Amino acid sequence: MILHSQLSPQNLRSKIHSRTIRFGGNKRLKIYGLLSCGSGKRMKRENRIFFKDEEEALQNNYRPCGHCMREAYKQWNRKYPT
Repeated sequence: MILHSQLSPQNLRSKIHSRTIRFGGNKRLKIYGLLSCGSGKRMKRENRIFFKDEEEALQNNYRPCGHCMREAYKQWNRKYPT
C-alpha cells in the first residue's frame, strides 16, 4: 500500500508506467478499483491509496468498486452481504 501523499507527481507517473501501481483505493471507505475509474478520480488526495495488485487490496480488507469492477464486486457481495 502506498499513500498518494507519499508520492510526487513524477514518482506516481513512473510507478504507474512501470506497473508497480495497478489499482487505486479510498482508505477511508476501504474501496479499491481501476486507476481509470471516474469515482476514484473524484476522491480527495488525502484519501487516495495505491496497490500493486488486487490481492494486496483484498489482503488489506478493501472491497472492489461497484462501478469499475462490477463482476468482482458482485462476487465480493455474495461472500459478504451487507
